Amino acid sequence: MEKQTIQSDPYNLIITGVGGQGNVMASRVLGNMLSNNGYTVTIGETFGASQRGGSVMSHLRISLTDSYSPQIAKGRAHMVVALEPIEAIRVLAQYGNENVKVLCNTRPIHSVGVISGEQKYPSQEEIQTWVNDLSSQAWFINATDEAMSQMKNPIFGNIMLLGALAATNELPLSIDDFEAVISETMTPDKVQLNLAAYEKGGQMLTQATASVSG
Repeated sequence: MEKQTIQSDPYNLIITGVGGQGNVMASRVLGNMLSNNGYTVTIGETFGASQRGGSVMSHLRISLTDSYSPQIAKGRAHMVVALEPIEAIRVLAQYGNENVKVLCNTRPIHSVGVISGEQKYPSQEEIQTWVNDLSSQAWFINATDEAMSQMKNPIFGNIMLLGALAATNELPLSIDDFEAVISETMTPDKVQLNLAAYEKGGQMLTQATASVSG
């Protein structure tokens, strides 16, 4: 069967979040899924005091033909996957453009400044307005709360976002690709948990209404 063509070559994707959310794991799993299907994927990562909940950002450059520098140029992202809402805004301000799309987890992680009352965290409505203003299309799902409710562990939120990303049809990803990758390092019981999280993410994306900026 002919391999699905990616919408742009290279396709520039950024996964962003804060330390402890599983950002790096998500980027490695996604990269391996695509590599196993013949794509060349380069990954570059930046960490901002990640042990203290600082920003973590992974750049993935995906191509059928060439190997590209892992650093995405400013204003050239095609997709931003945000595990934390404010991080979506931070990344879009630098790498967004009129055609970028966004998949955003809605559960905030408050900084020390917010917790102490020195800073104010924006409302969900404000964040969604800003994301829509900075993108062509955006999906918002509460992956963290769903992971806590269904899987009893918030870390599965990153896997739900991978399942949701697959459901956007922006990239050629399948649950079989996901299972093949995680089966290399996980025990069968953990594989089943992760498969359930991946499937749930796809269902949440399908149920979510994509917000389209005008």
